[in-house]
Amino acid sequence: MSWRSGFPICYDCQKHDLEGEIHDPAMQKLFAIPEQLYRDSSFLRDIKKRYLLSGTLSEKQIAAFKKVTDKLSGTSEKIDDDGNH
Repeated sequence: MSWRSGFPICYDCQKHDLEGEIHDPAMQKLFAIPEQLYRDSSFLRDIKKRYLLSGTLSEKQIAAFKKVTDKLSGTSEKIDDDGNH
């Protein structure tokens, strides 16, 4: 939690905001990460929520999502630009 987020929102409270249809195959692959990572990171939840609301993400948002996902998953496996692991 930081001063920017204002107050913590638990995963269970925010879960309904993360549900939605994603039509772009690259984004489907990007967001197809273990549920535990969404539970552990409000940042990842926020990025997915922003995508579902706007239908797009900036390159910086995509890069940050990949970086945090790699860090939290503790794997050296990187996600490429097509969303592949």
